[in-house]
This record gives sequence, C-alpha cells and structure tokens, in this order.
Amino acid sequence: MTDTTRSTDASTGPSTEAITEAFFTLHRGLPRQAPGSDATTRHLLSLCGPLPERPRVLDLGCGPGRSALLLAEEAGDGAEVTAVDLYGPFLDELRTAAAARGLAGRVHPVEADMGALPCQSGSFDLVWAEGSAYTIGFDTALARWKPLLAPGATLVLTECEWTAAEPSAGARAFWDPQYALRSTARNLAAAQAAGYRVLGVFHLPGSDWDEYYGPLAERVRTLAGAGAGAPAMAAALAATREELGVRSRHGHEYGYTGYVLRPVTAGDGAAWPARPETAADVAAVRDVNLAAFGTPLEADLVDALRADGSWLPGLSYVAEGPDGAVAAHALLTRCEVDGVPALALAPVAADPALQRSGAGSSVVRALLAAARERGESLVLVLGHPSYYARFGFVPASRFGIRAPFEVPDEAMMALVLDDSVPVPVGTIRYPAPFGV
Repeated sequence: MTDTTRSTDASTGPSTEAITEAFFTLHRGLPRQAPGSDATTRHLLSLCGPLPERPRVLDLGCGPGRSALLLAEEAGDGAEVTAVDLYGPFLDELRTAAAARGLAGRVHPVEADMGALPCQSGSFDLVWAEGSAYTIGFDTALARWKPLLAPGATLVLTECEWTAAEPSAGARAFWDPQYALRSTARNLAAAQAAGYRVLGVFHLPGSDWDEYYGPLAERVRTLAGAGAGAPAMAAALAATREELGVRSRHGHEYGYTGYVLRPVTAGDGAAWPARPETAADVAAVRDVNLAAFGTPLEADLVDALRADGSWLPGLSYVAEGPDGAVAAHALLTRCEVDGVPALALAPVAADPALQRSGAGSSVVRALLAAARERGESLVLVLGHPSYYARFGFVPASRFGIRAPFEVPDEAMMALVLDDSVPVPVGTIRYPAPFGV
C-alpha cells in the first residue's frame, strides 16, 4: 500500500529494485493488497446504478483479483473483466482462482502498467480501482482513465485521505514524504474539476483495514520469526512494521474513501452555459422561481435577498437555454455558523419544462466554482440528499453544524470548499429574509 523504498540509501543498503521485489514477495498469497472487503465492493457496485447487460469491466491494480472475481460474478450476467496488474505472480494467483470458480473465460488478466494502458478509448462500461490509484496519483488517475470510459460509463476508485481536520505531526511524518493525503472535500473538488459528477461517496469502515492488515501482520510475524534473510526483505519488513504501527497510533486520522464517478455529459449540464445574472435577468429569474415552485415564496425570497446586506454580487447565477433564455437559477448569500461567515445555497430553480435536463446541475456547479474562486470556504444547503451529494455535499452534522429548526439530519448538508480553513461548529444563522 505504501512506498517501502522511500528511505533507502543505495550506497549503504539494498537497491530499490531489490526492496520492491521483497515487498511483492511479502504480499504474495495474501487475500488483499489494500483495505477493502467484499461488502464494500458490493456497496460501491450498487452505487453505480444499472449497467449494460454484458458490461465490459476494467479492474486496475487488481492484485490477486479479489474484486475482479466478485465483479465478474455480480456486475451483470456475462460481465467480462479485464484485470490489470504489473506483478505477474499476482495475475497467476488470479488465473488459478478464476479457473476454480468457473470464471476463466470471463476474467482476462493483463500484465501492464496502469499509467500506460494498452486499451482503446471508450472500451469499458465500468473502470474499477480499489486501493491502487495512489500509485499514479488521484488527479492523474482521473485524467488518464477518463478516456477509457464508454458513454454513460462509471469510474469507481478508493483513495486514502485525511479524516482529521488537523492531522498530527506523527501522522504527517509518515505520510507526507510518500503520498500527500488530502481531505474528502478536496478530492471531491478535484473530481468535479476533472469533469466528473459524483454518484456516490463511501467511507470504508475500520473493519476493511483489518481485512488487509490482519493477514499482513501475521505474515510479518511469520517471516520475522524465521529470520529476515536478505537485507532487502529485512528492509521491507521494517517498513511494513512501521506502517502497521502508524495505523495503530494514528488510524483515527486517516482512512479510505470510495468514489463513484461518471463523466459529465450534455445531459448533466454541459449544454447549459452558466454565468452571473445581470440586471436584465431579474424578471426572468423571478419567473423561473415562480414556475419551479408553484408559489411566490422563493421568488419573493430572492427579491428580498437582493435588498439585504447578505447579498453577494456575482453569486447569483443563471443557466441559459439554447435560445439564450434563463433556464435555471441558483443563489448563494451570506450566512453564519457560530458567527463565522459561510454561504447559504437557496433557492435553486429550473424551468419545469427543462427539469432533469441538466440545467439545474450546470448552474449549481458554476456557482460553487465561482464561490471557490472568491475564496469562500463553506456552503450550506437544505435539500434532497441524493441530488446534492453529486456536488460533494455531505450531512452538516458531520462537522457539528445544525439548522436553527427541526430538519432531517440527512437533509441539512455542507460542502467544504477550502479545507485549509477550520470548519466552524454550531447553529446556522440565516439572513433575515429567510424568516428563521
């Protein structure tokens, strides 16, 4: 899972190549090469939604193929899985397991570098990478693997992230030299900036780490008891013991998160250019809100906010239809959490004739991007969880933020735009025109 060669001095110790080989030998025959579980694989698969009848699946960094075998069995009747790894012995383990489960004709091991794949563009309906994207980096994975996706296809990957707002010096001393962990908020922002919409986010439970580290720790004890042997294996064992120790001491500060992503298409908003509203749009914005909600409440709220001190010029956005008319509207105004400035996203409206066309998604994405560029750090919204999750919103209660009125926990959501700024804790104070 981590780079065991990072502190090797070639002049005094074994070579990088020798330690890398020892690292693979240490992991050979283990059920997993990263945190995960069959239950997590199934859950992430369920977040993908319906797949084609005979889905073409690409499993990158498959290791011995635990996920590849499950995907072949459960991604759909006739699923064909191309399983890629750079280490031949792992692929030999996969071939043996596939044959034993009657899947040899549907699981196709390929020895290749996941950063330079011998695959044609648009070849796969599902690209899968549990615990392997870190080898080339999250952002690089998003960019390089996107062309492999067929229209309507899905990318699923898991990434190690900080879960603590301020990781300790001990945790950073281990992670910073080998892989720069980020927060969920920053990775969500990266995915959206790379042109994906978010279908689902899942934080892997601690038991998924046990499934990986339990067998690995037992292997370390066995080899250490037999004597480390070659210097390269001694170095690999020492690095692995360090990794296990860091998890024991600092595991509450980082974890794995699964992302289920799909490239943005015209139906997701690309066909609806969004921009800040102008004075000429005021009447059309009111009309869209009247039509969308069927009452004057939201339209009146927008008008009242325009006259209020919470109004922020440049953070009222519209999406244009093909004829240039206003098709959707979204608004951010100033609110507070325990006296700390934040933004309230409300209302969001689309012409009823254009709902589910992507116009609403387009205007929200553009508005959030504008807020991020202005240096804003926190956005709050009260709305449907399944809709706002695509933009990266999560329950505000995770941060200790609550509404000033009774509301279902999952409906009050927050999006951190800048995780370098501490997230305030407390009750939201809305502008006066909200009337709460």
